[in-house]
Amino acid sequence: MKKISATAVNALKEALTNIYWYKADLLSFLKNSLTNRDLVGRIDQTLVKRNIVTIIVDYMATHEDLYQNDLLKLMVETIKMEDFTHLKQLEDGKSKALKAERSVEALRKLVAGYQKMIDEQEGAEEKRRIAYETSLKNKGVQERLDQLKKEYMELFSVDQQKRGYILEKILKDLFELFDLDPKASFKIAGEQIDGAFTFDTTDYLFECKWQGNLVDAANLDAFKGKLSRKLENTLGLFLSINGYSADAVAIHSKGRGMSILMDGSDLMAVLEGRIDLVQLLLRKRRYASQTGNIYLKIHEII
Repeated sequence: MKKISATAVNALKEALTNIYWYKADLLSFLKNSLTNRDLVGRIDQTLVKRNIVTIIVDYMATHEDLYQNDLLKLMVETIKMEDFTHLKQLEDGKSKALKAERSVEALRKLVAGYQKMIDEQEGAEEKRRIAYETSLKNKGVQERLDQLKKEYMELFSVDQQKRGYILEKILKDLFELFDLDPKASFKIAGEQIDGAFTFDTTDYLFECKWQGNLVDAANLDAFKGKLSRKLENTLGLFLSINGYSADAVAIHSKGRGMSILMDGSDLMAVLEGRIDLVQLLLRKRRYASQTGNIYLKIHEII
């Protein structure tokens, strides 16, 4: 196995320290990029930025036989950073943005030497996509998607109070179809949780709303509160059939992002077989990691 050089590891640490000024933004980036549950659990958010970066990157480099793919993935996500507007808005922002840009560029040049390894990693994801498209040709899988779509479309004529319960069941069946290990709705210490599932080694809480109004910041605040009371590496998926207010998205795309957002258009794209649910979640999470925006819309993906 080709080892990643100490020079590249140090360049990664420098870039990660510089790309975000606020620690909460860095933590959000790391937790969205490092999907390995063990690594996320090792992030100590009480430390200063440079120490957080040093400890987690050095740990991966020291145990490269276990975490080389995770290290490469973090490098790739970091060098995708091209917009440093968030730094330019700060005091002495021009200097901060230039420092970040230069450190990312230095890492980018070093990462080029590991392109074959990165290609192999990305090739595994491409193989999964092809396998999914092949599975759609399987009559059983396609029939199940068609059945779930039919059940979903019937909900538009169902009483609103009953609709939510039936929708939860449809979504649980959909998650099962994509091997996401879903759990049905449950209640803990007075909190109603619509569901939970495991995706890419990370545990997610799930909440769904189908209401006439757009989901607002208060709805997302309540969901974030539920997430904050769970284990540190727990993330969230919020589905609002009719979408979100602009303010809600803007407010929750700042600071430590804990959720990604779906809407009815996303759900229909999956039910119609236009995109694999796992690929949809990967794209949304990656976009949130790179930009901070937790609401990537389906028309921007396919």
